[in-house]
Amino acid sequence: MTTNIDRNSGLASVRNSIHIMKSFSISQPSRRVTDLAKELGLAKSTVSRLVSTLASEGFLEKDPETQEYRLGLGVLALSGVLTHHLEIHKEAAPVLANVVATTKETAHIAILDGFDTVYIDKEEGVHQAKMKTYLGKRNPTHAVSSGKVLLAFSSEEFIDAYIENGLSSYASRTITDPYQLKNVLKRIREDDYALSYAEFSDDIASIAAPIRDYTGKVVAAITVVGHGKGMMSGRMNQIIRVVKEAAKEASERLGYDDRYFRRK
Repeated sequence: MTTNIDRNSGLASVRNSIHIMKSFSISQPSRRVTDLAKELGLAKSTVSRLVSTLASEGFLEKDPETQEYRLGLGVLALSGVLTHHLEIHKEAAPVLANVVATTKETAHIAILDGFDTVYIDKEEGVHQAKMKTYLGKRNPTHAVSSGKVLLAFSSEEFIDAYIENGLSSYASRTITDPYQLKNVLKRIREDDYALSYAEFSDDIASIAAPIRDYTGKVVAAITVVGHGKGMMSGRMNQIIRVVKEAAKEASERLGYDDRYFRRK
């Protein structure tokens, strides 16, 4: 199908970008540059330039393994309404509220967007951490507990690519050694939760656990964030238990049944 696109107008790039964005659908969530160029009747170089620009702004993201593009979280940032249509948000929101009511700390739902960990839901706690967070906030994946959970259950190829991209230091305990990070990720897979203390901010601690969908894939993480001293005190074991139970409930709401996977 060739789309009639005005190539002479000064708004051509905007129009073409909109057509590219609208070409994504439930039946076609991922697209290749070659296919987009053919469908839209544009030069491959033009499409490549436009998708690269859209990706740099977060509206598209590129799968490093398939080289295909899909919609990015920049779309989500434009409208809070979109968040309510995300299944993860819908199913995890009540669970998040219960976590906050129990721990009194601020809780988030986070997902991976490229190499970044992004908050897609947040519930404020009574205890306010010094680090301000907000929906759409991007975090260095290796320096926050939710990111380490998401990274731990990613493919080895993605983990290696992440490490190759660089492990920057943000606080006194940030993990910057690849060997140490891989050992931590291994322990997270065994324990099914992650702890972060003074890794992104010296005053902040967080605990996270994985949320799985019906296929068993880890699609998000639920995390509690608070003051380091308060979180690392005698309350830590209680918060770990609450977060893991919440992640289990959120997973079940998404159709995950661990009994099935234990039998496999």
